Amino acid sequence: MTIRSIPQADLKAGYRAHKDALDAAARRVLESGWYILGAEVAAFETEFAAFVGARAGIGVGSGTDALAIALRALGVGRGDGVVTVSHTAGATVAAIEMAGATPVLVDVEPGTCTMDPAGLARALERPPVPVRAVIPVHLYGQPAAMGEIMALARRHGAAVVEDCAQAHGATLDGRQVGTFGDIAAFSLYPTKNLGALGDGGIITTDDARLADRCKALREYGWRRRYVSDETGVNSRLDELQAALLRVKLGHLAAGNARRRAIARRYDAALAGLKLVRPRVRAGAEHVYHLYVVETDAREDLRARLKDRGVGTNVHYPVPVHRQPAYEGRIAVQPDGLPVTDALAGRVLSLPLFPELTDDDADYVAAALRDALG
Repeated sequence: MTIRSIPQADLKAGYRAHKDALDAAARRVLESGWYILGAEVAAFETEFAAFVGARAGIGVGSGTDALAIALRALGVGRGDGVVTVSHTAGATVAAIEMAGATPVLVDVEPGTCTMDPAGLARALERPPVPVRAVIPVHLYGQPAAMGEIMALARRHGAAVVEDCAQAHGATLDGRQVGTFGDIAAFSLYPTKNLGALGDGGIITTDDARLADRCKALREYGWRRRYVSDETGVNSRLDELQAALLRVKLGHLAAGNARRRAIARRYDAALAGLKLVRPRVRAGAEHVYHLYVVETDAREDLRARLKDRGVGTNVHYPVPVHRQPAYEGRIAVQPDGLPVTDALAGRVLSLPLFPELTDDDADYVAAALRDALG
């Protein structure tokens, strides 16, 4: 085959696809003279909340900040446990520590790679520290088992903060992620399905009290300018990013549809190969932030694909509970996290972004078939 160069993700392609509208939005902000928490942020907050189906949106500086501020708005802090998964970006656990709480890590389900309700049940029934909140992660664009998770959390009096960093627009039983829990956090990092051209995050909630507290916490605890009612932080979504995100929000549904079309193409082309393809939860609409396969020969396969010009990535190579920074500072269920540990050595993310052509997707699949021999 003629060697091509196909990256796992392509941010320039996303910019080129909407260049004129993005450039116009940037000029609008630059010419306005207002660059922090202005009309663009307010409009994006309203528009994104409406897209998700929530009553309020609060723009912040990053997805990590969104989680930490959401936890603080719920009153979670020192001495509290927060249950989440170890198979996630480190930001999920970093945010728990930013709020002053203790991460309690449970295993994920095989297949969906999201929080195992059975593991959550054990953590809630025999908590190493009093559990105040649960953070299910909708990983790779796949909704977690929110029906079971919500029932368990409510039974044990724990709040639920949805980590929707990789799942903008994903649904479960016709309902968008970000509307199941008490509050939700979305990352707007450039690689996300809805990505800024810099850092950013947004919180969604139906609770007016929580929304008000998040708005105060993101800006020094102010409800009146220069007067802190409580200690807050500086985590403000800026006007430029909000304006760019408003443009991209208008294309999010189409982008997600294209991601699903590419995933279907991969599914058909990779059937029968010695690897595990993504499994979609019953009743879910996956938005394929990532198309992640599992293989016992990952590093060899990555090298073979690289020789054929196909870029890949690993999300994630080292589970949080195995990372040096968290040794002795987190709680892990006594029977360990066997599914998480196994996934860390098997997962591989293939090229997937809305601008990927059918022809290039077919090339990736052919290269994979060839590499697996």
